[in-house]
Amino acid sequence: MKAAVLNNLGTVPAYADFEEPIAADGQTVVAVTAAAVNHFTLLVCSGTFYSTPPALPFVPGSDGIGRTQDGTRVFFDMTVAPYGAWAQHTLVPTDALLSLDPNVTDAAAAAVGNSGLAAWTALTWRAQLEPGETVVVLGATGALGYIATQAARALGAGRVVAVDLDGPRLQAMSREAMADVVVPIEGDDLAGRLLAATDGGADITIDALWGAPGLAALQAARQGCRHIQMGHMAGLEVDLSATVLRSRGVDLRGYALFQCPQPLRQAAYLDLTGRIARGDIQVDYETVPLRDVGEAWERQSHGANTKLVLVP
Repeated sequence: MKAAVLNNLGTVPAYADFEEPIAADGQTVVAVTAAAVNHFTLLVCSGTFYSTPPALPFVPGSDGIGRTQDGTRVFFDMTVAPYGAWAQHTLVPTDALLSLDPNVTDAAAAAVGNSGLAAWTALTWRAQLEPGETVVVLGATGALGYIATQAARALGAGRVVAVDLDGPRLQAMSREAMADVVVPIEGDDLAGRLLAATDGGADITIDALWGAPGLAALQAARQGCRHIQMGHMAGLEVDLSATVLRSRGVDLRGYALFQCPQPLRQAAYLDLTGRIARGDIQVDYETVPLRDVGEAWERQSHGANTKLVLVP
């Protein structure tokens, strides 16, 4: 089969031949129809992610859409090494397969995939969003934040504040009513501007940035705010005073999708893809042929302006 193959950590995967997967007990071969390009995958392939990378060579790609041998359409975000999502076929633990709404397209479902599911479950399961609460999304123009901003609105948030680098994508989130207020990261006193934008502080912060923006959000939190820490695109560490947490009673919660129980993930993905199929949530993506994986890799590494989806 054809696949994106990584032979050395820190290099770009090559479009090449790779051995076909053969399923053992408890495994299913999936014919991939669409696979997301994620920053997470680039970190794994660089050797800088905190988990141990698979043995070389391997096929990258964390999640995608495909069909089982009987034609059932499935979503997967777990594969059996050395097989990943960036291939014509991959190998998945059978109990990790998820169903999706029958009316959503393969490309849209793959585009929302892992990052969208993480955003949805961060709000529903980890943060336990209540109707009417104020939600701040740090990194709102990224793949996770773009869905989190819309999901907060769809799930009943009373006020949604989108925070990221200024530009057309951020401003469009206000113009298209995805967020009530957009706040550019650039400029002085981000904490003060967040306090003003939230009318006194956030009840929930979805944080894909950490670093200085994460600290500013903690300083602008409402009493009892649940701060869901999900990424560190703006910095790995913050100089956090203990009084910031104590004075506001901030509940600082780390979250990664694998922590969410499988039945909740299944229910969340059906709900999310159903809302996409109905047009309640917009997904911004572009398909790229798998043979052009090098192009997709370079675009992602330099900050693609849309979600990239590889199509075998």
